[in-house]
Amino acid sequence: LRARLAEAFSIAAPAVLAERHADDGATTKALLDLGPNLNGTRDAVETVRMDYDPDEDGAPDRVTVCISTQVGCAMACRFCATGLQGFTRNLSASEIVTQVLHFSRPSLGEREDTSHAQPDLRASRGRITNIVFMGMGEPLANYNGTIAAIRWLTRLEGLGLRQRGITVSTVGLVRGIDRLSQEGLQIGLTISLHAPDDTLRRDLIPTAGGTTIEQLVNAARLYIERCGRRVTFAYALLDHVNDEPEQARALARRIRGIQAHVNLIPYNPTAGPDLRRPSLARVRAFQRELQAAGVNATVRIERGVEIAAACGQLRTDVQRERVAEAIPLTLQP
Repeated sequence: LRARLAEAFSIAAPAVLAERHADDGATTKALLDLGPNLNGTRDAVETVRMDYDPDEDGAPDRVTVCISTQVGCAMACRFCATGLQGFTRNLSASEIVTQVLHFSRPSLGEREDTSHAQPDLRASRGRITNIVFMGMGEPLANYNGTIAAIRWLTRLEGLGLRQRGITVSTVGLVRGIDRLSQEGLQIGLTISLHAPDDTLRRDLIPTAGGTTIEQLVNAARLYIERCGRRVTFAYALLDHVNDEPEQARALARRIRGIQAHVNLIPYNPTAGPDLRRPSLARVRAFQRELQAAGVNATVRIERGVEIAAACGQLRTDVQRERVAEAIPLTLQP
């Protein structure tokens, strides 16, 4: 097994194109260089490490790493910085795992050259407790790479992480959710809704196409039945777009009776779309409407706002800075 893993995964420490810190060092975002692509330029993806104290949200100490599965993204969500970049390619399983290993070193300040040596995974085991596939790209559109990475991360020969400490987020690829529910994995699932009705959802997520909210709810219900895990519905709150009280009540009606909860995410502004972040009062009012209807709804704890920790923003910022300097991000090797 070790030989097969070594053969399947060529793991090396990537160069760091940019790194930013926030929350007194508790949040670190890195832009990693994946090397040259077929066009002779270089690919880069983002990954974020978030260290949580027990007093922050009532949970035990934990370290969460948010990882990417694609260079860019084809889903074209209006409110997402990565969606504005377009799709380049899928990441290999080893490129996905590399992002976790970047943050599993004894010290975030260490940047030694380990490109020719296998990392000492056992020495770093236990530092990272949770992995969320919520970075750049749609994980279920890179299904094979995502599943292979999950299996490696959860094997004792890999990082030995708990399956229940891993969450995959999807824009709502129903066939992918169905396949995932049959993998025999005990991982969490987050489905992006962002709207209480199909018309608005298609406007916010153009690639949603003919997939309806009813189909997504049914897929979530099947996942719960097969895996015994609660499903989360992600809902990005956009000022006067999808945050009205009647929209909260409509959302509650759509998901009532399913073992799920709603994670409300106040919009993290990007430089592209003409969308605004709602006030805290509107966020709390939306949450109260859901709770009054019997829906378990929480507001995501914000981390790394000052360093643009939302997926795709650092890559966009670095591209913009280098354009201003007349130096492209896609440097020739």
